[in-house]
Amino acid sequence: MSEHDMNTDNGREVEKKGPLRRFLDLPPDSLPKTIFVAVTLCLVASTFVSFASVSLRPAQEANKLRDKQKNILEVAGLYEPGVDIQERFSAFEPHVLEVASGQFTEQFDARTFDDRAAAADPETSRELVEDPASINRQSLYKTVYLLRDEDGALDKVILPIHGYGLWSTLYGFIALEEDGSSIYGLQFYEHGETPGLGAEVDNPRWKALWRDKRVFDEDGELAITVAKTAPPAGADYHVDAIAGATLTSVGVDKLVRFWMDEQGYGPFLERLRTGEAL
Repeated sequence: MSEHDMNTDNGREVEKKGPLRRFLDLPPDSLPKTIFVAVTLCLVASTFVSFASVSLRPAQEANKLRDKQKNILEVAGLYEPGVDIQERFSAFEPHVLEVASGQFTEQFDARTFDDRAAAADPETSRELVEDPASINRQSLYKTVYLLRDEDGALDKVILPIHGYGLWSTLYGFIALEEDGSSIYGLQFYEHGETPGLGAEVDNPRWKALWRDKRVFDEDGELAITVAKTAPPAGADYHVDAIAGATLTSVGVDKLVRFWMDEQGYGPFLERLRTGEAL
């Protein structure tokens, strides 16, 4: 051992200790070792979580897509327990719609276009001045789904809708008959409304109230409402508000009317009613 590795302590030569050796010689409950163990555990745990998140992402995306397809089948009345969702969903034609013109565009791939991502992108969305649905930004493009009968004639149109309720943004679909005015069904697949109150938007009995309701009156004016009492236009344009969930009901009323009006799918529905859309 060289003289540089030795120290003198009261006349005795003692070995010099490096940083690692001094650390190892510390008691197990010392502050440096406690911090070292905590940091090491955090790094190992974060690495594991990151790896799991990345490796599971394809499965998560597949489940997300499957759930979306299931909800579209349900709102169109085509879902049954045990059905092959992907096979049944293949009957739908997805199209990317330019909202302002009401015409389909080939600018995007309808199979992969993400409506929600587009709404957050300034290049594919606009900030709303009049915003009754409280969505802040509206995508300039939306993916709509057409369902045809065995003869190739249009049977139903499925339109994505969303808007704010009491506590959350509700995301869902509305299914219209081929005339672009008669409602076949409405379904929300994501929201954070109060269980037993606003969450009753998921109640099959309430969803059944939408069947055969009319969006527009005989003059083509927007008439559908969600309220406690029927509007002057009559019961054909009225869906009862959810008992005990007034603000959620108001939110649903506003978001449905927003998307059915000129700022939403109005131009497309007008073209659909006149036969120009297809």
